[in-house]
Order: sequence, then structure tokens, then C-alpha cells
Amino acid sequence: MERDEIRETVRATIESIAPGVDLGRIRADRPLREQVGLDSMDWLNLLDAFAERLSIEVPESDYDCLETLDAIVDYLAARRATPSAHPARASVQPPAQPGIVRRLVGSTWITVRPIGPDDVALEAEFIRSLSDETRYQRFMATLREAPSAKLRALTQVDQQRDLALAATVIRDGREQIVGAARYGVDAAGTSCEFAIALADAWHGSGLAGILMRMLIDVARHRGLATMEGIVLATNRKMLELARQLGFCVMPDAQGRDTVRVVRSLQAQSGATGV
Repeated sequence: MERDEIRETVRATIESIAPGVDLGRIRADRPLREQVGLDSMDWLNLLDAFAERLSIEVPESDYDCLETLDAIVDYLAARRATPSAHPARASVQPPAQPGIVRRLVGSTWITVRPIGPDDVALEAEFIRSLSDETRYQRFMATLREAPSAKLRALTQVDQQRDLALAATVIRDGREQIVGAARYGVDAAGTSCEFAIALADAWHGSGLAGILMRMLIDVARHRGLATMEGIVLATNRKMLELARQLGFCVMPDAQGRDTVRVVRSLQAQSGATGV
């Protein structure tokens, strides 16, 4: 792929993530993020989308190098010319069973780890801490306290088949869940359904995108064909994130107040998303 083709791919990707941007006004030598007005979540989605559209690996350690349009094009052109940068030939793959991951979100270190049976109290506290709106968006029910049976189902997970992750921080010397994401595999073993919730203070932080990408990476590595979710039609932020992650939005036959979001987990040339 020639440099001009890479530049056009980059511009098309910017347009898909930030459709309101006037590409003609972007200065190639000025910081791109400032010009397109993306928050941290959208910026991470954009950088990951560059990698997927060009079928290369972009390590997070290199993100700081991707500041201007010219720098991005130069970097991607160099990576395209490096055989080890291509996922099909790369030696590092997403883990089939994730362990403990530390991520810097804003100025706070987050630990992402599998949820286990010992997390019942933490999970209950997390659900209790959510606003009524956030709790309803997650469970589609008006509950303040999760019943014991529900808590057991949320924490006693077969992590070899399904996946349940907790994003935690340390507050006043104790662990606190600030986000939870999971998927459950269908009976056929080919598709999965995701669910995600964040503490209200973490909305818009980029944490949702981090957790969703982890779900997608593990599900893809385990050989699942599709991922889907049921989202309230009024949950605009989740629908926007889903679109940015490459999900298609379609009507839900089971309800008028909800929609289905569906994403193929198979590599597709030119696919949009991360």
C-alpha cells in the first residue's frame, strides 16, 4: 500500500469515528486530537481503528508517537513495511484466559481482573453504588439491591467458557469495583452476548472502551463468530460506543424499547471498528 493510500485510509477512518469533522481544515503538522475534538475514549478507538483497517499491530507504547496526521501516516507506513507488525504473523496474541491487567485511565491506575466467587460483597456494593439510571440501563429492571441468586450468577462464572471482568481501584486501602463487563456464550458455542456497567463517575473516561475491547479480543481468540448485546434504545452513549467498536445496530424482536447490537469477530478487510 502506497503512502497516499494510507493517508486516505487514515482520513476515512477519522470520518467514521468523528463524522462531523471537516477533513479539509485538518492541518497535517498540528496535533490531530485537538483538531477533531475527540475525548479519550474516542481517541483510543480511532488509534485502534487505524490498526484494524490496515491489518497491523500498533502497541499501546507507541500511541504517544501518533500526534499529528503526518506522524500517524509515517508511523503506519513504516509498520506496514514491518512483517512482524501484521497480526497474522505476530507472535503475541490476546490471551484465551486473561489474567490481571493494569491500565492507566486518565490519572488513575485501574486493575482489570476476572471476577470470582469471592467478589460477592464487592459486586453487591458496586451495584448499590450505581445511579438508578445506570442500574436500569444495565439490568433493565428497577432494583436497588441485587438478590443473592443474582449475585451468585454474576460472580460464579465458568471463565473457561464465558468471561466476566472487574475493573477495580483502591480507595481508602480497600478494593472497589468501578466497572464490570462480561459475555456469556450461547448453547451452540459460536456466539456470545455482552453486558457492561460503569460507576457513574467513570462514564466518558474511556474505561468502557477498554473493557469492551478486552471482551472482543478474548472472544475472537477463543474462536467465537459473533458478539451481540441488547441495549436500551435511549442509551445513546452505549450505542455510540457500539458503533465505534464496529457493531451494527438493528431492531430487537423481543422489545420496542431495546435494540440489538451485533459484531462479527472474524477479521474483515477494511472493517470499521477496533
